[in-house]
Amino acid sequence: MVILSRSAALASGVALTLLALIGCQPTTEDKPLEYRTGPAQLTSPVYRLVPHPLYNPQTLSEVFQPLVDHINGKLQGGHLELEASRDYQSFEQKFRAREAEFLMPNPWQTIEAQKVGYQVMAMWGDAENFKGLLIVRKDSHIRTPADLKGKTVSYPSPTALAAAIMPQYFLHTQGLNINTDIHNTYVGSQESSIMNVYLGQVAAGATWPPPWNLFQKNHPAEAAELKVIWETPPLVNNSVMVRNDVPVAISQQVRQALLDLAETPEGQKVLSGMETARFHAADDAHYDVVRTYVERFEKEVRPIERP
Repeated sequence: MVILSRSAALASGVALTLLALIGCQPTTEDKPLEYRTGPAQLTSPVYRLVPHPLYNPQTLSEVFQPLVDHINGKLQGGHLELEASRDYQSFEQKFRAREAEFLMPNPWQTIEAQKVGYQVMAMWGDAENFKGLLIVRKDSHIRTPADLKGKTVSYPSPTALAAAIMPQYFLHTQGLNINTDIHNTYVGSQESSIMNVYLGQVAAGATWPPPWNLFQKNHPAEAAELKVIWETPPLVNNSVMVRNDVPVAISQQVRQALLDLAETPEGQKVLSGMETARFHAADDAHYDVVRTYVERFEKEVRPIERP
């Protein structure tokens, strides 16, 4: 079973996916639908795994459900359910309310979730792969960061670390005032940020490697008209977190299943579908570097949650 949201609104999930793909701005109300392949007849405790919305809900379900199925095949004494969030703000509201047992947040969300009782249990992907990408059309006249002055740049969300904060800090270090020299538009998803570039709605769009790689696979004709013009230095990668009241026996099984994925052909197939090389052992201390980065960004560029 995949639960797309837990709020009570009834708008169409298909419409939400199309709006995200063509670059429409997200609304403030979460709009859920449930998709079931059969009646729920589970007798063991259910624990929700909630990744941050690096993809729209439909794509996220396609990418992450194999991971959940793989873990459930090994998990004793519980059962995982995948839950998608329609945008970054919805995801952040969920973990601040401690609604989910397991999270897969970006590094900034990781240090925020620590404040409400979530603990890091693994790092999701290699650290060197966590970097921001700035994409332009191949027929663009953008050659240097200064060429973006007076133009619009798209991002998924102001709180997207690799796909907004890091690209904006890169532009800042290149001499641009991102608050006055360019127009910033936050379009709700990684795909939308890329599609805005393809459609010519913006001069450049920010994303990061996994969504860009998936876009190239799923939309080769559109991707062929785009190119990565700049990439940022890497940071630490996304985390996997567990709420501090989840039984240790459950969290340890989930953690070990993640760390073992790269050791079997079945697990490697799951990782390949996620555009992820492996999961690494990690704890809260691994994300201290993010606090330092965020403090510098907020001092020099803008507050994270007020674009």
